[in-house]
Amino acid sequence: MDSSRASMRSETEGGATHVADRGVEAPKRPATEAHDARALHHDSREWLRPLRAGGATGDKAIARLHALLLRAARFEVARRRPSLPHLRDQLDEIALEAADDALISILARLDDFRAESRFTTWAYKFAVLDAAVKLRKRAWQGQEVPLEPATWCLFASIAPEPDDELEQRELLSLLRAGIDAVLTSHQRRVLVALTLNDVPIDVLADRLNTTRGALYKTLHDARRKLRTHLAECGVAL
Repeated sequence: MDSSRASMRSETEGGATHVADRGVEAPKRPATEAHDARALHHDSREWLRPLRAGGATGDKAIARLHALLLRAARFEVARRRPSLPHLRDQLDEIALEAADDALISILARLDDFRAESRFTTWAYKFAVLDAAVKLRKRAWQGQEVPLEPATWCLFASIAPEPDDELEQRELLSLLRAGIDAVLTSHQRRVLVALTLNDVPIDVLADRLNTTRGALYKTLHDARRKLRTHLAECGVAL
């Protein structure tokens, strides 16, 4: 009996050694993706269920969500604070407005949530985006939006090399001619405001009573026309 057990143990150890020698790894534990997905969905349900409940439960959930959004908005405002010293006294108000607007947007879009991330991550982005947009608009409040180039020198690079100066002047001349000749007045205003005068697209959309999407389309069309114009003039881009 003892010799039989010793033989079995020897065969088992030998087999294990043989497997190790072949470089075959022992079976690993199952991946945690499924567990993470379950946790993500559970987290989302814990937010969505009370937000849809109505009554006291819904009010409590909305207050909790608003507090999260306010923290997100304040974070974005604080991140941009150094570049906006003239808005120092308005930053708390801007953060609160951003949280309020983000809350309204989220409650209207609860059915759009696809659980591809945590609900809090999805909601956080609304507040950050709203805060960024409001800061850009407030920074330009009361300022004239330049729709014509202050100077065509904005096209030029800083301190060009002598060998490049002539080529740059020729290209600038072609661009100026193209902007005047092939663009509509609206395309010209949008191109100049966004690319030369650095007007934020949110601000320009607000001033022109249009949408970001419409301005992106206008800018795309203007650039396409200019590329075609330069190509016809023999300039390879």
